[in-house]
Amino acid sequence: MRRDPDRQLRDLKRRLLRQKATSEEELSIRAAIRQIPKGKVATYGQVAAAAGYPLHHRQVVRILRDAAGRLPWQRVLGAGGEIKLKGEAGLEQRRLLTLEGVTFRGKKVRMALHQFTFRVWELERELF
Repeated sequence: MRRDPDRQLRDLKRRLLRQKATSEEELSIRAAIRQIPKGKVATYGQVAAAAGYPLHHRQVVRILRDAAGRLPWQRVLGAGGEIKLKGEAGLEQRRLLTLEGVTFRGKKVRMALHQFTFRVWELERELF
């Protein structure tokens, strides 16, 4: 019996999302995060895509969590500019972004003003 191609694609995506980052992938994601300057933000998906791994936004979350503050974690947000952290951590992220000059509309960052555009050619130079 043949499997449904849509289901196969969903299963493949699910496996990719659960995979642990390779050292090369982790280096690329870290370099992308470091590239975001003060006063600018990017989403988890944008960081993953800039690093060359467009479906690995969850890996970005894991890497930020494991970095224990050694990366500018406050500059990485959920889709649409939403702070995904809950409680005190979310308030701290908002406070740090506000100190950098990032403005909000309600609970979301004003992405039209503060979204960082990655220059992938510079990212590649950082890696080598």
